[in-house]
Amino acid sequence: MSTLTGASTQLEHYRQQFPALANKVYFNFGGQGPLPSSSLAAIQTSYNYIQQYGPFSSQINKWVIEEANQTRQAIATELLAPVETITLTENVTVGCNIALWGIDWQPGDHLLITDCEHPGVVATVGEIRRRFGVEVSTCPLLATLNQGDSTSLIVQHLKPRTRLVVLSHTLWNTGGVLPLAELVNACHNYPTETQPIRVLVDGAQSVGVLPLNLTELGVDFYAFTGHKWWCGPEGVGGLYVRPDTLESLNPTFIGLHGIVTDTVGKRIGWKPDGRRFEVSTSAYPLYAGLREAIALHQQWGTSQDRYDQICQRSHYLWQRLSQLDSVRCLLTSPPQAGLVSFTFTNGKSCNQVVTSLEQQGLLVRTIYNPNCIRASVHYFTDYQEIDQLVEAIASC
Repeated sequence: MSTLTGASTQLEHYRQQFPALANKVYFNFGGQGPLPSSSLAAIQTSYNYIQQYGPFSSQINKWVIEEANQTRQAIATELLAPVETITLTENVTVGCNIALWGIDWQPGDHLLITDCEHPGVVATVGEIRRRFGVEVSTCPLLATLNQGDSTSLIVQHLKPRTRLVVLSHTLWNTGGVLPLAELVNACHNYPTETQPIRVLVDGAQSVGVLPLNLTELGVDFYAFTGHKWWCGPEGVGGLYVRPDTLESLNPTFIGLHGIVTDTVGKRIGWKPDGRRFEVSTSAYPLYAGLREAIALHQQWGTSQDRYDQICQRSHYLWQRLSQLDSVRCLLTSPPQAGLVSFTFTNGKSCNQVVTSLEQQGLLVRTIYNPNCIRASVHYFTDYQEIDQLVEAIASC
């Protein structure tokens, strides 16, 4: 057996652990990843365990605490962050909301956001402006996609009363990756009238793709989810809060798990770590599903190994699409993550092409700003699938 054939056989064996890959060609990992069989089994086992011992019993209450602790630890290990910095949430949106609403906003404060952020985050920022009289500016980051200096551009839009910068590590619409450490350093060192500028990062398209060390990045808030590139169940995500930023962030979503009580149940304080932002009565069996998904990725290889494979595949897709006369990739150089966005030079409708591709069992998605199609490739995407996608696009 040749090395190439052996590698292909190994990949196919690995892919068999994701049932959703059996009857379709999947390029929507950036929307939601397929759940591995081990995760589904772990979730079912957890639900059965709860029902066996009673959904609300002392044994299950202890089990819930341990499940949450293990899940925070699994996330912290993967992101190279202290476990105390991790808050369990439902998704990226909740994580961003915790950070956005937890700041003690004052009229005249300034918040900077980019023009490449997800509509859910944009809408939250707009509501903060309405309620608190905060000045909001939008940095035209899209213009720096293929040229220009994103860090310099963001610095140009900072002001003496800027309190928060909101941006994405990997841009959800174009697939561009920002120089986050450089951006964070520039924001933290910008002279302001009051507190240092904080940075909130939407990591929806980065966690599970980029090899991350949140401690070294120095970011203040990093929101992420488990259901995209980690291929975990929908409904479990997290928020990283830098240790020296914790005390300046006020809890907005408040529940039993986030507070410290006395012997009669009266609140006497907040939990001393990321747990203070957690609520209670979550879908706890999902925690085991996320841990199983993370463990499966780690069995395949390190975060750097996985990232290298993602880039090889996204480069291949980008290169093949770039060879089509009717297609224009948004990035003029190979992508540095798993997203490949493209449009057409001959007037084809992106919506119609996506619909046509889905009818052929090829799943991609439409993005509306800018108007394009986005394909997501993972480290276990098969090159033959990429060829199949490109050939289908060429014939549309």
